[in-house]
Amino acid sequence: MAEMAAAAPRRRLIFLLPVLVFVALAGLFVFRLGDGDPSRIPSALIGKPAPTFALQPLEGLMASGKAVPGFSNEDLKGKVTVVNVWASWCAPCRQEHPLLVELAKDPTIRVVGINQKDNPDNARRFLGALGNPFSAVGVDPNGRASIDWGVYGVPETFIVGPDGTIRHKQIGPLTPENFGSFKEKLRQTPPA
Repeated sequence: MAEMAAAAPRRRLIFLLPVLVFVALAGLFVFRLGDGDPSRIPSALIGKPAPTFALQPLEGLMASGKAVPGFSNEDLKGKVTVVNVWASWCAPCRQEHPLLVELAKDPTIRVVGINQKDNPDNARRFLGALGNPFSAVGVDPNGRASIDWGVYGVPETFIVGPDGTIRHKQIGPLTPENFGSFKEKLRQTPPA
């Protein structure tokens, strides 16, 4: 009888052990899920030259009566440049757009856009409705240039120094909450 009494707690422990392991793993998962800030994912390109690329312009996009040009990595040299990867189908791109328009008002920086996997008509309508902050817009129809930049998804925004070196990467949209720190990173980037 004493053996049966000692076996009962052991059997209960055997049944409870999987439940305890599951609860511990679930707790760890929830803790790590809430702990991460996706904008803090490190980029292997920080401190390295912008990748080699040449993007065609967004056909039919005009500003001040002239066609807005495409651009290449060579065009990123000479001035602090903000490179924004966007698409008209991207809801967060629409939300961050007023902040890009504000950035474009600063004469010490240049704002350019990489239009990723987008319909050209939709991209032109997007910029027509919200304003065009970009001095150049390169079209990346298959996403190849975006992959070379290490883009996880749109929107992403890079700060490129006047020497063509990537200085900062903002994963996700610019928001009123992170815009101050983004502008501080811009101020920390030495001009030409």
